[in-house]
Amino acid sequence: MAESVPADLVSRTWAGDPQPPEAIPPSADVVIIGGGIIGVSTAWFLARNGIDVVVCEKGHIAGEQSGRNWGWVRQQGRDRREMPMIVESLRIWRTLGDEIGEDVGFSEQGVLYLIDNDCQLERYAAWAKFAEDYATGTRLIEPKELRGLVQGAAVQWRGALYTASDGRAEPHKAVPALARAVVRRGGTVLTSCAVRGIETAAGRVSAVVTEHGRIRTSTVLCAAGAWTSMFCRSLGIRVPQLKVRGTVARTAPAELVCSGSMTDRRLALRRRQDGGYTVAHGVVIDHPVTPSTVRFGSQFMPAVRMDARHLRLSLGREFVEEMSTPKRWQLDERSVFERCRVLNPRPNRRILRQIRKHLDRTFPQLAATPLVESWAGMIETTPDVVPVIDEAQRLPGFFIATGFSGHGFGIGPGAGKAIAAFVTGGDVGLDVKAFRLGRFSDGTPIRPETGV
Repeated sequence: MAESVPADLVSRTWAGDPQPPEAIPPSADVVIIGGGIIGVSTAWFLARNGIDVVVCEKGHIAGEQSGRNWGWVRQQGRDRREMPMIVESLRIWRTLGDEIGEDVGFSEQGVLYLIDNDCQLERYAAWAKFAEDYATGTRLIEPKELRGLVQGAAVQWRGALYTASDGRAEPHKAVPALARAVVRRGGTVLTSCAVRGIETAAGRVSAVVTEHGRIRTSTVLCAAGAWTSMFCRSLGIRVPQLKVRGTVARTAPAELVCSGSMTDRRLALRRRQDGGYTVAHGVVIDHPVTPSTVRFGSQFMPAVRMDARHLRLSLGREFVEEMSTPKRWQLDERSVFERCRVLNPRPNRRILRQIRKHLDRTFPQLAATPLVESWAGMIETTPDVVPVIDEAQRLPGFFIATGFSGHGFGIGPGAGKAIAAFVTGGDVGLDVKAFRLGRFSDGTPIRPETGV
């Protein structure tokens, strides 16, 4: 089985040079900046409803965090503001593969938050009570039941918070498959096609300017992930956003220890479709300091206080690179988005060693199972660790969807459905006021409920 799994199974998603378009359309109803899970999911629902949509991705589809995440599709542990969207998203995930005619790797195998102490027990019990309003089936389980879900662990836990209706999918498969479905429905997906900026007429959006030319449109969605704050700043729009580096690895195919996803805050583990495991550190927050850290840092203090002991700061080339990036640029010149097609940070070697240590300690039977591939991605986050979904007040027709804070893959289809309706003036189906950009400038208290 191991010989059938390519060594670069995940990283080939963003390897090599992306294919530039032979031509670009002269106009579109909606242009989406960014080919990650949020942009592509939104495009899918637009195309399915007959809207002429163009996705412009500067590099590869799912080439950044959308192809690098853990692959969890979870309701469990969500901020209450995200719950209606993730419940709808999970409903979509269950039939998405059949609807688009491609395998996205989805399987409903449950999520476990393992319990070590009274503090966790109290917090998870409160969340299970809260989740009753959403009929997730979340419950606390005892060690005896847990042993049937996690086999052969050398660690003894007091129990777990368990949501059997949660699932998992394969990021490197799901987003590209959905992008191909967009094209089959009549949408356009362009790679190696950076958007340099926006043109306006009569005070609202009139076109996007790409490296390959201009596309006329009245509606633009910026779903550019870690690049969103920089792009919006060039338009005079302030989006408080910082980046956290997530280091992840996958093992070779191995014996079954857990069929779903689990974490005990030292080790996060998900069974993969190829028979191995995606593994990561459960809680570490690895933040390379940049000028944005200084600019937005005060607004992130509530989140920092909540997870201060897990925060790892570093100062290096990321600071210099951002410092040297211009705030604005000419639209007829090569932009920063073309100079960096793929944001491809190196995995944190110290964290990889910790992952290996915790994996071996928790499951000694996997000690001889190699980590065959590792990677890292930059997760964009907001001060309250929930996304921004809004139209820019100062630029009608320009919409922003960013800051999904490491929660975006699972929530992506539900978010895409809501955003597609939002940008076209349709029935969104849920209240998106909690995600307005203005909450960071109108005196609304910043109250994160969960971490990245």
